[in-house]
Amino acid sequence: MNVTIVDYNSGNISSVINSFKEVAKDRVNIEVTSDLNKIKSSDKVVLPGQGSFKSCVGALNKIEGLTDTLNEFAITNKKPLLGICVGLQMFADVGYEETETKGLSWISGKVSKIDNQNGKYKLPHIGWNQINIIKDSKIFKNIENKSHMYFVHSYEFIPEDKNVISATTDYSSNIVCSVEKENIFGTQFHPEKSDKLGLKILDNFIKI
Repeated sequence: MNVTIVDYNSGNISSVINSFKEVAKDRVNIEVTSDLNKIKSSDKVVLPGQGSFKSCVGALNKIEGLTDTLNEFAITNKKPLLGICVGLQMFADVGYEETETKGLSWISGKVSKIDNQNGKYKLPHIGWNQINIIKDSKIFKNIENKSHMYFVHSYEFIPEDKNVISATTDYSSNIVCSVEKENIFGTQFHPEKSDKLGLKILDNFIKI
């Protein structure tokens, strides 16, 4: 099996790479690339993302054919894809970080700044927070409800269809922190920084 982590110059993804390699050991080949043919032939794809919505979308679009290849992989061929942090946010139709930016439109919705309630809640939201698992998601197999995951973000994904939400977290409000729609999975938190439980989530994705 081949799992491809898309490297599109979206920031430091070394922790994502190392965590997948730790979980995969010798049973799965982990490829880190932006090569379109390798992405197309992969069994599963991981779309990481650090920085702003605008910068990540811009970085994707700078690599000719990459967005079309990801659309073909996830939407046309319906192969498993995992988005992490801004990788998840880019599933949306539009993001409002810095400026209005069009997303991938895989899951209808928008990405907006978290309401800090006049400074009551610090932004970015950094650190460990409980997740509320509200859907029997494949990536949460053997993960207990109220488990703690590691977050670093100031913006939240607000999907139109609430049925795609697999987990939320309480920070200022009930924030979506994981989605699942058919073959498309996403986490707002960083499983690669969430200790053993985070590694279990990555392992669950590999086993889908």
